[in-house]
Order: sequence, then structure tokens, then C-alpha cells
Amino acid sequence: KQLKVQKAELSNAGIYTCQYGSQEARTSLHVFKLTVSLDGHFLQNEAPELTLMHSSPDPKPDLSITLFNSNNNIVTPETENKYPQKCILNLKKLEATDSGTWLCHVHSDSPLINHNISFAVKVLGFQNPDVERKYAAVDSTVILSWHLNFQKIKWHKGFTGQLNWKQQESAKAHELLDFNVTALGQKHEAKKTSHFLFEIPERKPESTIQVKLPKVHFNHSGQYQCQLAYKGRHVQSNIELVVMKVSADPVGPLSRGAKVTLICQVSGPLPPSAHLRWERVNGTQMDIKNSKQHEVKLEVNTSAAGLWSCHLIEDNDRKISLHYHVEEVPVWINYVVTGASVGGSVLVFALVCLCIISGIRWQRRRQRAKRMAQARQYLLENKTCQCRQ
Repeated sequence: KQLKVQKAELSNAGIYTCQYGSQEARTSLHVFKLTVSLDGHFLQNEAPELTLMHSSPDPKPDLSITLFNSNNNIVTPETENKYPQKCILNLKKLEATDSGTWLCHVHSDSPLINHNISFAVKVLGFQNPDVERKYAAVDSTVILSWHLNFQKIKWHKGFTGQLNWKQQESAKAHELLDFNVTALGQKHEAKKTSHFLFEIPERKPESTIQVKLPKVHFNHSGQYQCQLAYKGRHVQSNIELVVMKVSADPVGPLSRGAKVTLICQVSGPLPPSAHLRWERVNGTQMDIKNSKQHEVKLEVNTSAAGLWSCHLIEDNDRKISLHYHVEEVPVWINYVVTGASVGGSVLVFALVCLCIISGIRWQRRRQRAKRMAQARQYLLENKTCQCRQ
């Protein structure tokens, strides 16, 4: 004989007796009900809560619960609270890779119970890390990408999102674009600002949010944050863009004996494992200078012409390099400059001498004119003239 209990509920638990003539068979029915918080739909970095309800006849079994994630790895709960007919498990924060079918194994030695309950977990998020750092040179082209996993996990619920940028942590955020994804997986994007020069590439995977900066400026650096929103909950992934530039003071060819200051600068703070380095191509060890920890600007004073390179090094890996060519003034220009200087000095000396001579002559003419005027004045005052007899 068979007794089929369809859509068993907790109230169906108990001892069932089957009688056939003088024979009797008894069996106990244990009913378990597993509830997953948020209906099994989570955002990245959210922590699920599992509630296992059980109804059993006496004597009550001593249950042990083991969880397996989608990769068949055992998951240890953060907390486990047991009650007479209920057990609550609080898990760690989920990652986007945790999506899939999980398994809850219920075991008891007496009475013997080995029961598996499978349940689905879907974690909407990014395939990028939570925080990513990207380096770029001034005037280069940069593409920033965020890879969403909604297609991979078959997330059949609509959600929205937006991309924001702010130059500093304390600065005001500027919305660059917003987007929405329908329950059918169709994505729609809209540009929100015209003051920031960027493009939305047309050819890209459907599950990717992407912006292109065709010519990066030094002030384009900062934090680019892509945020997803679902039922009032949010998750975000940040890309920190660090821009590097090189310059010289003074600008232009280097004359003999003169020095120039080469400047290498990044737009934001560097991690402890990163630093800047100036070095002259085919130079000596004396032509190398490293920045100190957390320095964002490195200067080197040199009179050596040639090609100089500034490297941004992180974990002994050159992330980006920029070059500056220090030109030396040609020799013939030095001769021209020297000749012009000597000629100019002679000309100035000649002009000074000419001015002195002219001044002396002018002074003499002035004195002669003054004596003649005095003589005329004397004759007019006396009004007499004595002639010799």
C-alpha cells in the first residue's frame, strides 16, 4: 500500500500507521521547509538569511545542517541559531560568482535522516572588482568598462543603473549616463551630460557598461562609479582613473652650461606599492631618480641632453611610461650667440664713448656761448668805447 501526501505542509508531520489484518507498520514523516531571504535574488555584497522550519514526531531529532554553494564547496554560516522547530542561518556577503544552485543537507543519527534541499541563489553584480585602478597618459584614449552578470545568471527581473564621476572623494558627483535593463534582458542607455567629453561605444557586449575618453585631460582623473539599483537596494563598482603627465621648466633647447627641471606628475595618490621614476635612456645610474612613498610629483634637475623617461611602477611592473626629449642648442647657435654678445658689448662700448665725446663737445660749446654772452652784457652796460689817439 502507498500513501501519497501531495504538497506536504509542516502540519502533515507525524507517525503514520498502516494496518493489514493483524499486521501493522508504522512510519514517521518529518517535514522540512527552507525559506531564503529576498526570494533568492540578491545584489553583490548582500548577506542571505536561511530559515529551516521542521516538524517531527517525538522523539525530536538532533539535526545538523551542512550548506554547499554552487561550486560544491561547504559554506560556513556566520551565525547559526537553533530553536525547537526552527533553525536560522546567516551567511557571509555574496559575490557575483556565487550564483547558481545551492544545497542544504539535513542529517540526524536518531532517527536516521539524510535529506537534501536544493535552492537557487542569484547574485546580480559586476565581474569587475569592487575597486579598480587604471592608469593613463595625458592625451591618450581610455576605455572604462564594467561587466555585468545579468545575462550569465539569467536574471529575469528589471533593474536600473547609472554611471557617476567625481574628481575627488569629497567633490560633487556628476552623472554621466543612466541605463535600465528590462526583464527580458534588453539594455537602454542615455547620456546625461554634455560638459564632459566622452563617448558610448556602439560595439560592445550587451552586458557591458562602457565609456570612451578619446583624449584624456589631467582633470579627467578621479572616481568613476557604476551603480546598480534593484527594489531600492544598490551595489556599485569603482574605477579610479590616475592620469600622468610630464613637462619641463624652462621649455625649449638647452644652452651650454644651463640646467632644466623635468617634472613628472600624477593626478592622484598612489598605493604604497607604487612610485615614479625618472631615468635617462642609455644613461648611467646617476641619471635615475625615484620618488618617495605617496609622492605624486617627481622633479629632476639636469644639464644632460637626450631622451628622458618617466615610469609609473607598481609592484615592480611598469604600468605607464612617458618620454621627454631634452634638446641641446646647436654649436653654431652658441657661436652666433657668443659673437652677438661680443659684438653687442663692443657696440655698447662704442656708443658710450661716442656719448662721452659728444657730451664733452656740447659742454665746451655751452661754456664758450656763456662767455660770449657775458662779454656782450659787459659792453652794453658800459656804453663807452675809448679809441687810441
